[in-house]
Amino acid sequence: MAQSMVTPLRRVVVKRPEQAFQSSDSIERQWRPLNYLRPPDLPRAIRDHQQFVECISRTGAEVLYLHADDRTGLDSIYTHDPALSTDRGVIIFQTGKPDRRGEGPAFRDALTKWDVPVVGTIEGEATAEGGDTLWLDRHTLLVGRSFRTNGPGIEALTALLRPLGVTVISVDLPYWNGVSEVLHLQSLISMLDVDLAVVYRRMLPVSMYELLVSRGIELIDVADSEYDTLGCNVLAIAPRQLVMVAGNPVTRSRFVEARCQVFEFDGSEICLTGSGGPTCLTRPILRA
Repeated sequence: MAQSMVTPLRRVVVKRPEQAFQSSDSIERQWRPLNYLRPPDLPRAIRDHQQFVECISRTGAEVLYLHADDRTGLDSIYTHDPALSTDRGVIIFQTGKPDRRGEGPAFRDALTKWDVPVVGTIEGEATAEGGDTLWLDRHTLLVGRSFRTNGPGIEALTALLRPLGVTVISVDLPYWNGVSEVLHLQSLISMLDVDLAVVYRRMLPVSMYELLVSRGIELIDVADSEYDTLGCNVLAIAPRQLVMVAGNPVTRSRFVEARCQVFEFDGSEICLTGSGGPTCLTRPILRA
């Protein structure tokens, strides 16, 4: 099964910093155009990522590594965005961020080598990114209409998922800080269990808040002071077994109060620099 955010992680795709960032010269050329907060330190990023992989491997998941590719850049470390996994295979996205357009084709080539089926592609005028998608359950996918995922992208994704019996629910995301900054749907919510989520409530679309409440999903609020440090971007490797960026003690304590087990890693070089959390660093292929 792949249509879940919380069932135990069994197979997952990541990309090492040395393959995504490649070199200090490459980092220096790209970090400003890609709107990073500062240039990542490559040796520290390699260390942080190794620690992260140790965390996500706690369920015994098979970790698949993307190779370096001339079609991709720094952002390719965030393997969640160029694809969506379904129970029948993977849908390849055309990213809304033009500088990331090579990631989808590179991801598709890697899936072929791993014998993972590709069931569709978002292309043409349509754009979509994985960070704007969220499985509420196996048959319900929330999709954020954002600067990265457009109307044609949502329509194309809806058509591809209809034969799987999946209902796509679109929600409009706020303007936030404009086109140049990342605001994905998953910037506002992470599922921790089938009936538990962490949210940045002040930014939730009203329709989305009402949907979550109607489904009986308990909401944990990320601390306001910990939103910018990615306290809301949390990866569930199993129900209530969570991986989060260290340095968010208030939000972490709220998870523990909700009977969650929390694993932390230093995300200063692979998360905070590019505003992508632990979910962004992974593309789950199989959960069971």
